[in-house]
Amino acid sequence: MCDKIIRDAVHGDMTITSGEFMVVDTPSFQRLRGIKQLGVSSIVYPSATHTRFEHSLGTSWMAKRILRAIEDENGALPVDSKIKKLIAVCALLHDITHVPFGHTFEDERHVLPRHDRSPDRLNYFLTGSGVEDAGCTRETVREVLLRSETESSVPPFVREIISGAICADLLDYLRRDAYHCGLPQTYDARLFRYFRLVDQHLVFDLQRRGLFRPDALSELVNLLRLRYNLTERVYYHHAKVAGGAMISKALELALRHTRLSEEELLGLRDDSFIFLLGQRCSDLDPVRDLLEDFQSRQLYSRAYVLSIDKFDKGGLARDDQLSLERRFHWNVEGERERVERDAEKALDLPEGSVLIYCPSADMALKEAEMLVRLPSNEVVALSEMEVPEVEVLQQKHRQLWRFYVLLRRRHRDLLPRCSALCEEMLGYPNMLPRTQSPRTLSPKR
Repeated sequence: MCDKIIRDAVHGDMTITSGEFMVVDTPSFQRLRGIKQLGVSSIVYPSATHTRFEHSLGTSWMAKRILRAIEDENGALPVDSKIKKLIAVCALLHDITHVPFGHTFEDERHVLPRHDRSPDRLNYFLTGSGVEDAGCTRETVREVLLRSETESSVPPFVREIISGAICADLLDYLRRDAYHCGLPQTYDARLFRYFRLVDQHLVFDLQRRGLFRPDALSELVNLLRLRYNLTERVYYHHAKVAGGAMISKALELALRHTRLSEEELLGLRDDSFIFLLGQRCSDLDPVRDLLEDFQSRQLYSRAYVLSIDKFDKGGLARDDQLSLERRFHWNVEGERERVERDAEKALDLPEGSVLIYCPSADMALKEAEMLVRLPSNEVVALSEMEVPEVEVLQQKHRQLWRFYVLLRRRHRDLLPRCSALCEEMLGYPNMLPRTQSPRTLSPKR
């Protein structure tokens, strides 16, 4: 069979081999057509309905472009054809274990374990995945895709090309997410010229013939800037956060009441998940109300906000942030549900009316950990170079952290009471001025 050409809105014509097409043309991979790449972000950016299907194709294409760039620079690719096949196939399958609204469920409220750390889930999707037809073995693919600390027989650059600091995954979604959100930002294709393999690691070359290349550094810094902009404007948009918290709470309650199991999610797409959740929980008022509000875009309102940004009344101290993370992000001893229910009872509201959103305190730009080669031939992480622009972007990214208490929209008249209650229960003044209780407002002068 001949190679196939796929026309993509973001990258143009992409070529896949007949073996790779066998992987694409399986039920497990085709399921990704129904799983949106950005989860609930389309409630903010209506055209952000692109899926993990095209992102996976794009990631494999970006991996091939990185490999081709290395080959062009060195004259002969320093890896054999089996490794090339493995990288292309694993890039295709890097999101195969995603369930509907996966990042929302796994990373925000931790309702489910992370998709890339579940051997059972990966085994489920690798069965019948067609990887053997593409010249790979299931065992090797599993070794690449599972994030573990154990020693690997696969060279480190294999994972680094697919899902490292600056990688094929990033290079696809930076363009794809911006394109579908209508954000006019991209990167220059010349950055591919700077990829090298050094001691089995993928590095970005900041030197040529012993001289420092400021243009290469500029390309790298631009990638970090693009990543920051998407995080600020899309991934952590407050309306997207509210929608994600709502659908996560609905699943959380359905699992608690055994109306749905984690295993059932594996075969679902976004729409079928919403349908099944509504069908199974039609007599469960909190879930039914959450779904109705979510589907009609009656997003919860921000009643209480905490920040570490110095411009937000000085921001929280690091110890306070870590304490909130432990209690409400990791949900130690069910603290998040307990405080939500206590607030609902104090406000005389039904279950599911108050939601807490607390992201991880680890908000560092992982892209800043990209390995770079200096004129001295020393290889270091970009973050170790003490580049002012990089340090500013890292700090700004950390300051995007926000803690939210969200209140059902139909109860907006209770926002001031909810604000005062949160200040009393959590011990920090509200940083959202319009809902602050009178005693926390600064007097006019």
